[in-house]
Amino acid sequence: MIAVIGAGVVGLAIARALAMRGREVVVIERHRRPGLDTSTHNSGVIHAGLYHPPATLKAQLCIEGRERLVAFAAEHAVPHVRHGKLVVAHAGEEAALDRLAATAAANGVVLEPASAAFIRQREPHIRAERALFSPLTGWIDAEAYVRALEDELRRLDVPLVVGTALTGCEVSGDRLTLVTGRERIDVDAIVNAAGLFADDVSKMCGGETFTIYPCRGEYAELAPRARGLVNGLVYPVPHASGHGLGVHLTKTLGGEVWIGPTIDYRERKDDYENGRLPVEAFLEPTRALLPSITVDDLRLGQSGIRAKLHPPTESFADFMIRADRLQPRLFHAAGIDSPGLTASLAIGNYVADRLAT
Repeated sequence: MIAVIGAGVVGLAIARALAMRGREVVVIERHRRPGLDTSTHNSGVIHAGLYHPPATLKAQLCIEGRERLVAFAAEHAVPHVRHGKLVVAHAGEEAALDRLAATAAANGVVLEPASAAFIRQREPHIRAERALFSPLTGWIDAEAYVRALEDELRRLDVPLVVGTALTGCEVSGDRLTLVTGRERIDVDAIVNAAGLFADDVSKMCGGETFTIYPCRGEYAELAPRARGLVNGLVYPVPHASGHGLGVHLTKTLGGEVWIGPTIDYRERKDDYENGRLPVEAFLEPTRALLPSITVDDLRLGQSGIRAKLHPPTESFADFMIRADRLQPRLFHAAGIDSPGLTASLAIGNYVADRLAT
């Protein structure tokens, strides 16, 4: 039996892929239901694969995953839309836009130059000196996607043990015994898909030492009267720090317009609310894209926490998806920040292929 620790979209997708290959799987989740951390606290964007360095797992699995995700959503009636997005640049940002186009091209992803007429037709209220259009970008209802994956595991007879935190792991020969507050579970292998707590799980299971850095992203929303000013997805050029894609505008199928996320490394992995930004902090980045907005048009939204493998002094770390170097029966799917939602089904296949024997 293989135990998957963590029932976010990545853990659920891995369990599904393993079960579809005939493996016996159990999923263990500390929360009362799946997907309560990063999986449902994000923009819900289906990324095209524009941003990450070529030949990285982030680039490879994003590009493969976006097609798998769109097909899965269509098959399982998960609300989604593929309406593309504008990436806009202001004066002085043209070089950054050109670098983005070059990275996308190296990843085999087409970015189309957007004329002034195209921008006006698509997003008449957006300010842009130049823009590129990504036709393959979309949006998915992340909570509905989690539920669909959960339904898939039921269909495949995969036990999902919720409300159960892992407290220990005992090693005896070729056997691993997972210890929880409720029971002991003997398994042959462990997949560490524990998100923000993947470093803790690795340590508990006798694996490598690494650090997950919790990075909070906060959101605001447009008030209902202002939602009609935005028609789809609008992004700035990538954040100069390299830590994120910048505060962007995301229109959902329900008509809401989300503004964010911000970037704030935190000490605690569950610190969603302490010291939240005031709504006024979102005015300047919103007006950079949507100049007519006033503070009265903004409302505070949700917050989420990314599981990053690099500290704030560094700008990039790839996904860690590989066998542990100390504990051969432990396999990591760790540091899955953006584009983890998009890549989740591809990550599931990638892990299952490597655990096929």
